[in-house]
Amino acid sequence: MIAPRAVREISIAVLTALVVAAGFWSTAPAEGQAARPARLADGKPNLNGIWQALNTANYDLLSHNAKAALAFRAGPVVPVPAAPVIAFGAVGAVPGGVGIVEGDEIPYLPEAAKKQKANQEDWLNRDPEIKCYLPGVPRANYLPHPFQILHSDKAIFFSYEYAGAVRNIYLKDPGEAPVDSWMGQSVGKWEGDTLVVTVTGLNDQTWFDRAGNHHTEQMKVVERYTPQGPDHLWYEATIEDPGTFSRPWKIRMPLYRHINPNARLNQFKCVEFVEELLYGKLRKTAQ
Repeated sequence: MIAPRAVREISIAVLTALVVAAGFWSTAPAEGQAARPARLADGKPNLNGIWQALNTANYDLLSHNAKAALAFRAGPVVPVPAAPVIAFGAVGAVPGGVGIVEGDEIPYLPEAAKKQKANQEDWLNRDPEIKCYLPGVPRANYLPHPFQILHSDKAIFFSYEYAGAVRNIYLKDPGEAPVDSWMGQSVGKWEGDTLVVTVTGLNDQTWFDRAGNHHTEQMKVVERYTPQGPDHLWYEATIEDPGTFSRPWKIRMPLYRHINPNARLNQFKCVEFVEELLYGKLRKTAQ
């Protein structure tokens, strides 16, 4: 007899396969879904507004079942949540989700795959999100925080709620990035109604998600923002990194514009929120 938990896991796996087979990765949304996007005076789509992803990619880019926690330790029969997170209960659990990676596979080189596994097992100590480090690209776009696009025919600027991160999208290529950084250097151009942004000069300190997926400083990301109507667009990012992956690979997801008339970015400058975590152990104790 199959245990109820096993039945649930099989059901989720079957549902995931059906979603992928049904055309999630089709090159265009279904007919009748798209309305013409709003436009600026120069005819380009108006991407101004506050946008947000509605998925579980920040937990794991790949399809995943719900589970009790992101960090586990050995249990008497099966692994159980790690001591630092066990008190969070359901709040510290991971919701299941359909992956955003084309083919639902990240093509790691053998040594890089070992590092991903080690990262995942030591997530509590290694994930840069926990320490409020800048999220990098593409992770900044699917964190559970909104971001704002501000642009005209002469300039494009991205502002992120998480950690106060920002990106200035150059419309004229300034050449090679002078130094590697957390958010890299972004150069944009329009291809029809699609904003194409090439990101280089990224350091190797950011992750793609909480599952330990990582990269080196050789990574290049080519993003494509394609409006599908006045308040949603398709976001695609092609990732190349010969130091980590055997071939380029792609992620894809919808982004939604906040339509609340009072919508705005709030401050989440979380550096001060992690000072105790990072430096509390250095506090002098009374003698």
